[in-house]
Amino acid sequence: MEEKNQPAKKKKGGLWKMLIMVMVFTVGLGIFAYPIVSNYLYERAANSVNNDFDSSVAKITDTEVDERLKLAEAYNALLSGDSDSAELADPYTQEQMDAGLQEYARMLEVREQIGHVVIPKLALDVPIYAGTSEDVLQKGIGHMEGTSLPIGGNNTHAVLTGHRGLPEAELFTELDELEIGDKFYIKYIGGTLAYQVDQIKVVEPTDLSELSVVQGHDYLTLLTCTPYMVNSHRLLVRAHRIEYVEAVEENEIKENQTNFLYRNLFYATLAVLVLVLLGLLLHYLKNRKIRKQKDLPE
Repeated sequence: MEEKNQPAKKKKGGLWKMLIMVMVFTVGLGIFAYPIVSNYLYERAANSVNNDFDSSVAKITDTEVDERLKLAEAYNALLSGDSDSAELADPYTQEQMDAGLQEYARMLEVREQIGHVVIPKLALDVPIYAGTSEDVLQKGIGHMEGTSLPIGGNNTHAVLTGHRGLPEAELFTELDELEIGDKFYIKYIGGTLAYQVDQIKVVEPTDLSELSVVQGHDYLTLLTCTPYMVNSHRLLVRAHRIEYVEAVEENEIKENQTNFLYRNLFYATLAVLVLVLLGLLLHYLKNRKIRKQKDLPE
């Protein structure tokens, strides 16, 4: 009697083992797939937000644009006259992160957004918002208060900051891949600005000397934490403004959009491949279990 019950017990025990294996694999798959899927969804949402921004900007009259830019230029002129770096503060301190959306950039805002930054090499096109509150840095790139507004112009130095390693969005995760000579673009109510990287530095969080206005120059610095997941220092990728030639530069931006589509296709293909592999694994385990049961003595 006991011998007859043994195959049943083994069958039940084998089923539990298979279920546990499937659960472990599924959890592992979820951990692996989450950042891929979430970043894909973020990129789609960011692309939609940026398109809405561009469409809204196109509806603003030239007169209103001129009035807004004059206010922004006046703000930048005040900063260029008193650019003491001691007035700046690391954007990742709790005090700065809790400051919230500031009034200083209202003249540039369209749908709560002051523009978007396009970095072709990183296949990146993300919204720019005013301030460096945690709410801002969770949904896009923040403009560092106390630095020039990102509208270009002589005697300006704008600073844009973003997180690295967010599980739901890459943002500036790959910023360290930029090299001297790489270009990126700022789209705002006044059009498109082109910048070329000319300096890359890693500094202490309290060293803000590299963010000051330099007389006679038009700079924009991209700032994030480094090393990745350690965040003990700050990575500064500085660029100077270059001439924006629409026929040439837009081609590079379109390449960025093409990269975006290819990357999304890669994500979709990877997801399908993983699901197929999971199905094959389950099929293999099931057949293996059936074969073992057939081999058991009566």
